[in-house]
Amino acid sequence: MLYLISYDISENKRRTKLAKLLEGFGQRVLESVFECDLEPQAYRTLRRRIDRRLRPAEGDRLRVYRLCSSCVAQVEVIGDGPPVERSVDVYIV
Repeated sequence: MLYLISYDISENKRRTKLAKLLEGFGQRVLESVFECDLEPQAYRTLRRRIDRRLRPAEGDRLRVYRLCSSCVAQVEVIGDGPPVERSVDVYIV
């Protein structure tokens, strides 16, 4: 499933740590927006790691949008930027 994750974190150190975490799970498409094509277990792992870094009481905000395959087909990219991230299907025979 493709997840669109955006955040607004004012504290530089925490923002940098979150960005590095997300870079390990997907691709940055805008300054504070990532696309992550993840299996359910990988998403659960990511969410646990996000929860350890996020401080909502200090004003941190994060949104996760799950995009179904028909929604992904409707994504438009205008201007310079990477195409929508899609995991490569791997078949071992």
